[in-house]
This record gives sequence, structure tokens and C-alpha cells, in this order.
Amino acid sequence: MAYVWFIVWQQTMKTYKLHNQNNSQELISIITVNFNQAKVTCELLASLRNITYKNIEIIVVDNASKEDASIIKKQFPEVTLINSNSNLGFAGGNNLGLKSAQGKYILFINNDVEVSPDFLEPLFQKLIHLDTTAAVSPKIKYFTPGNTIQYAGSYAVNPFTLRNTHIGTGEIDNGQYNESKLTSYAHGACMLVKRSVIDLIGSMDEKFFLYYEEQDWCERMNRNGYHIFYVPQSVVLHKESVSTGKNSPLKTYYLSRNRILFARRNFNGYQFLISMLYLAFISIPKNVFSLYKEKEKLSAYFAGIFWNFTNKKSFN
Repeated sequence: MAYVWFIVWQQTMKTYKLHNQNNSQELISIITVNFNQAKVTCELLASLRNITYKNIEIIVVDNASKEDASIIKKQFPEVTLINSNSNLGFAGGNNLGLKSAQGKYILFINNDVEVSPDFLEPLFQKLIHLDTTAAVSPKIKYFTPGNTIQYAGSYAVNPFTLRNTHIGTGEIDNGQYNESKLTSYAHGACMLVKRSVIDLIGSMDEKFFLYYEEQDWCERMNRNGYHIFYVPQSVVLHKESVSTGKNSPLKTYYLSRNRILFARRNFNGYQFLISMLYLAFISIPKNVFSLYKEKEKLSAYFAGIFWNFTNKKSFN
């Protein structure tokens, strides 16, 4: 009898090990978008070469850079380099890469991120733990200064101010956010998503072009009953705003434009009305006051607002 139980236990352990081995060997497609930052992209790829999760494919989408992006393929021949004929923006570039991705799981990662060798396993294990989990993001720290948190989860976009905030931003990491939790949004700089969820709800909306696309995408996940988790056991470093320029007119334009676009897509009734009143009587005067000496940014700010008047078609 003892021998029989031993055989049963042995077979059970073999099945358990095989299950874990199969899970650990699932193909993950890693997609990043390059725009005139080949050197920065190569720094990301160099860090990805050292990761301990080996069953990956890496897809780099060059968003019609003016500089020669062929250096990426020369230095990293294992990478699939896709050259877009036009700048498709963050969402469009990632969606172009998605068309070539073979993995059941897709890691969207900014080209200005660098990763630690073991960053991917905790994300993968959290993502597959529950069928209702759609996406996960790691703890994100600023590349400089060291040990400063950028993202430890996220609050939802405020339906009145049209802004959302990341948890822990600017705080020194002393382990205060070391518990994995549900979060409103994954972070576009690094998020692992199930391909099955993308097939069901669709990919990121390219109308946003730049900024707010991942918040809008996560709202779609939430409305479809899925969950999003913050996973602090995984840590990446983010250089932030390398491609668009920190507080550039381009960034000002798309943030201004897409806050309203996000509201049009995701808020109804009194929430939308109050958000527009807040915009008209508080946000616009405040931004005019803060930007009046920076004419180019002020012009970009108003151009972003007026885009929503000249593009009145519903985006639901």
C-alpha cells in the first residue's frame, strides 16, 4: 500500500513540475517603440539581454525616425525591427508591433526603461494567477535620482479635474509600497497584458496618439470585469520623456487634448458636465496664468483644447 501511495505521489509531483515548467516557458512578446532615440532603445535592449526569463521575442517598432535606426538591428540581431512609414504615436506604434507578436502574453515597455534581470517572472506569475487579471505593472522608479518612486499603482482619473495621480510618486522607496494590490491603471511605461484580453476588448485606441491611451484602455478592461494589479516584486527604472521632451509643447498639446478626449469617451451626464465647467472656470485660467510667459506652450495648450471642438464625432 505504501508503495502505491509512493507511485501516486511521484506522478503527482511530475505533473506539478511539468505544469510549472510549461507555465514558465510561455512565450512573452516584448514590444517597444523607438522614435529618434536609437541609443536609448539599445540601452533597453542591452538590459533585456540579461533577463532570466528566456522564452521571449523582442519587437522594436521604429516610428519613422529621422535618424538611422538600423543600428538597433546591427547591435541586436535577435530583435525584430519593424519600420513604420509614418509616426503612428505610442498607441499606433505598439499596435503595429502587436500585429507581429506571437506570444500569449504581451509586454509593452517604453524604450527609455531599463530592467533588472529578474523583473519579468513576478509580473508573469501575477498575471496568470487569476483568469480575471488583464494586466500588471511593476514598481517603477525614476532612473535618476536613484531609489525615487514614479509609480506604485494608480488612482483613477478624477471625473472633475480630468487628472489622475500615481501612488508614491516622488517618494523615496523604503518598502512602503511592497504589497501587491489592485490598481485602477497599469502604467504605459511597462505593462504585461494577456493577449486573450486584447482579442476581446481591442487594442489601445490610436486616436489618442500620445498620452492617456493606457488609461482609456484600462477603463475598457475595468468595464469588462477585468482586474489590473501593481506588482512591487518587479522593479524597472524609467528615464521618462526622452522622446517627447520633458514639459515640451508637444507634451502640453497632447495632455491638453487627450484629457478632454478621455472624458468624452469615459464620462457621461453630470460627471462630464462638471468636468467641462471645471476646465472652463478653473483649469484654463490656471494654465493661462502659469504659461503666459511661454507662448509656444500656451499656444499648444489651446490647440489641444480646440482640437476637441473641431473633432466633434463621438469616440465611444
